[in-house]
Amino acid sequence: MPVVVVANPKGGVGKSTLATHVAGYYASRGHAVMLGDADRQQSSALWLGLRPPAARPIRSWDVSAGVARPPKGTTHVVLDTPAGLDGALLRQTLAIADKVLVPLQPSLFDIYATRAFLDTLAAHRGSRRLQLGLVGMRVDSRTLSADKLQEFLQGLGLPVLGELRPTQNYVHLAARGLTLFDVAPGRVEKDLGQWEGLCRWLDSR
Repeated sequence: MPVVVVANPKGGVGKSTLATHVAGYYASRGHAVMLGDADRQQSSALWLGLRPPAARPIRSWDVSAGVARPPKGTTHVVLDTPAGLDGALLRQTLAIADKVLVPLQPSLFDIYATRAFLDTLAAHRGSRRLQLGLVGMRVDSRTLSADKLQEFLQGLGLPVLGELRPTQNYVHLAARGLTLFDVAPGRVEKDLGQWEGLCRWLDSR
């Protein structure tokens, strides 16, 4: 059972958008998916509550009592984590993770916060067995900040799985409890193209 953790201690980087879409992707592939939300804001849990009955099912994983091994009866698990993730919660989260997705935006603050978090992951015992991937969020390739983000990512020596553009598609779909993978591909073709590398990584073992 793969457990995908979406984490970055910096707030507002798009963790919930990424987590819900990963869950939506797995569901679109016919998997039995469970989505947990360890953030006090409960954005992913709210999104689940908006998901229409006709959409492919994604079960809720209650982690209010702490993060432990997910319940049985599911094949794929996604965990959305809070800003400021550290200490015991970070250790518990990494202990169950198979893959860690780190989203970041093209800003100086995000880059520095992410650099420190990546150092923490590298120092964590057992981190060598984790598959780690980076995802640029709300990246406008025409901007200087996008160039700076590219420069930062290239110097890390870690897999960069994709850069997602700043589009209202994510906003409108989230308001309906949906993802790119729940609507006709022709409506979101450009965005789905940006997910191709990330989806291959999610399917890898």
